[in-house]
Amino acid sequence: MARMTFVGGVHPYDGKELSKAKRIRDYEPVGDMVYPLSQHIGAPAKALVKKGDRVLVGQMIAEAGGFVSAPICSTVSGTVKAIEKHRVVTGEEKESIIIENDGLFEEIDWPEVPDFESLTREDKIKMIADAGIIGMGGAGFPTSVKLQPKEPDKIDYIIVNCAECEPYLTSDYRKMLEEPEKLIGGLKVSLSLFDNARGILAIEDNKPDCIEKLKKMTADEPKITVKALKTKYPQGSERHLIYATTGRAINSKMLPADAGCIVNNVDTVIAIYNAVIEGRPLMYRIVTVTGDAINNPCNFRVRIGTNYSELIEAAGGFSKKPEKIISGGPMMGFAIFDLDVPITKASSALLCLSKDEVSSSEPSACINCGRCVEACPGRVVPKLLAELADRHDEENFVRLNGLECCECGSCSYVCPAKRQLTHSIKSMRKIALSHKKK
Repeated sequence: MARMTFVGGVHPYDGKELSKAKRIRDYEPVGDMVYPLSQHIGAPAKALVKKGDRVLVGQMIAEAGGFVSAPICSTVSGTVKAIEKHRVVTGEEKESIIIENDGLFEEIDWPEVPDFESLTREDKIKMIADAGIIGMGGAGFPTSVKLQPKEPDKIDYIIVNCAECEPYLTSDYRKMLEEPEKLIGGLKVSLSLFDNARGILAIEDNKPDCIEKLKKMTADEPKITVKALKTKYPQGSERHLIYATTGRAINSKMLPADAGCIVNNVDTVIAIYNAVIEGRPLMYRIVTVTGDAINNPCNFRVRIGTNYSELIEAAGGFSKKPEKIISGGPMMGFAIFDLDVPITKASSALLCLSKDEVSSSEPSACINCGRCVEACPGRVVPKLLAELADRHDEENFVRLNGLECCECGSCSYVCPAKRQLTHSIKSMRKIALSHKKK
């Protein structure tokens, strides 16, 4: 049977063997916890606490700042130390609530969870919103908003992105193996919000054990299908995942809902289960700490707000001095220069590499080989778009479909001249999109 995929893409070394066999380990933080008020797309959350307040695990410490926003709950018990700017993985400083962790992890009195059958659609969406769930595949869009499209009757598919195509990351893989009941349960909750929707668990075929397990568990679920995808980067990109699984195409001017689809990643779907079935807000992330500069690559279940430096120690420290540390994967993650940054709802991995191959490569002139065009899943001409971006020619950049780039990095990866095509295109896209919003 033909494997589902898209045109373009690349096959980078995936590095998953370093951590894929490592079961998820719980890690309890010891230092101060930092909660940036903006961990999502949309308006920042608004602090509900002040300096000196004592808080408990599960207590809402910041409420949603608007419709497109998400609240934040404390993941430890302790005292609010300050509300001030703190550096995050992107290098920016964002207003944050800093809590002195008392190490007791005292919890709130959890409210009784209502029977699922008694819940209305509005009840479920409110529970998801109050839990502070966002898209945890990287985009960070508030999930409750995504689950309220303008025309819910036109939603045909709820697609769970189980591809995990980014190299080195294995957190979703471990979740599928260790918590498949919650994954399927969260998908059922999502499906209950839409009368006409069917569920798709879309998994790359380099995870045959996950495919087999989930197929067995959904054999008697007529509304849920497991689909095997060809292993190729960026198979997990929203546009390309929709095309690979349904044959429907969307562009930068469309939302997945315009094609009758809603896409959530594994962690997000499990968080939906935790919120609606167990009555628990989003408080944890599964973070892969890996790379050839780490002594003991691991998958950690971490409380949001934990400092990255603590995870390095928990993974046995550095085996050698890393030349590059990345929050996320090597293709779309953020290189960081300071480990004093918090794990947020959107964190997925901490990658520590002994060699910085990018900075050691010297870019040269384009040889017009066309490899970037062949690799581009957005079907644009990266070489030309990068040249327009470098000349600050926004008008022609937009005219030649520069906004269709998904910033996956495939063009830079295959370029024999080592040109940083994605970097140039990404910068111009930000400028063009900001002008478009105005």
